[in-house]
Amino acid sequence: MLKKVIILLVVLLTILSSSVFWGYQQVLTFIDQPVRLEQSQLLEIESGTNVRRLLNGLYEQDAISDIKWARFVNRVTPELMGIKKGTYWVEKDLSVRELLTLVGAGQEHQFSITFVEGSRFSEWLTLLKTKEGLKHTMHELSESEIAAELGIDKEKLEGLFLPETYAYTAGTTDLAILGRAHKALNKVIESAWLEKSDSLPIKNQYEALTLASIIEKETAVHGERRRISSVFVNRLNRRMRLQTDPTVIYGMGETYKGNIRKSDLRRPTAYNTYTIYGLPPTPIAMAGEASIRAAVNPETSKYLYFVASGDGGHTFSKSLVEHNRAVRAYLRKLRNK
Repeated sequence: MLKKVIILLVVLLTILSSSVFWGYQQVLTFIDQPVRLEQSQLLEIESGTNVRRLLNGLYEQDAISDIKWARFVNRVTPELMGIKKGTYWVEKDLSVRELLTLVGAGQEHQFSITFVEGSRFSEWLTLLKTKEGLKHTMHELSESEIAAELGIDKEKLEGLFLPETYAYTAGTTDLAILGRAHKALNKVIESAWLEKSDSLPIKNQYEALTLASIIEKETAVHGERRRISSVFVNRLNRRMRLQTDPTVIYGMGETYKGNIRKSDLRRPTAYNTYTIYGLPPTPIAMAGEASIRAAVNPETSKYLYFVASGDGGHTFSKSLVEHNRAVRAYLRKLRNK
């Protein structure tokens, strides 16, 4: 009798262990199945969401199958049960296991926003309004109010942010992006100011940013920036007007329609360097690091003029006679084209 009981127990244990193993394999099959998405997409995990709720949601979207095994995931793979609030990028056909690993590690999707050298603050505001994932908080704020929020002691914010690419996670505020760009700008200008030329006719870092913004608008050729800077520095030292078109354009504001007339060059504005001496009152654009460093450390030269060469760069001259000759050469190239 005892022998029969033992045999029966062995049979039952064998059946039970086989059932457990079969169930274990089913759970593994469940978590290794692909999440069937039509395309890669963002997935937002809200606060309070747990694994069961996430998996049920995917099942309701027909993205996974065999949901009955979801309740055993915590027993088979307890390491996958942690889940963190955030926005995640889910690749098409990522497995359930990979998805749970992703959201458990808190590897949130990194959005990015790129500000280009030479752009204006107004363009930054427009770009910030269009970027996905950002929390927009500035739509009712004036420029001076934005400055106050950022702790910037200026009413005009032109030139006070460093144009770069900034990564961010969903829910980051637009103000936070500007704050990071301002801190990055301060780091660059403070570093550059320590290496400034002794003969620089510039009183402070803000004036350096103003000069850098003009350099930024005048050339995109890296090797020319310090030479362009030397022209403006030489003119400042000689009390010559800077006579640079980008400042005229900035001073024209919304009236600028793509070309400058002679009457525009003669029309006084706070920014028209054909009519004022010295630098304009504020920067006219966002300058990149290369232009900032060129502004405070210009090339040593005797150049006082430059004009477009027609080949993407500029021709530099030490006298008005040379400059007029270079202008005529440039105009001939334009006519020949």
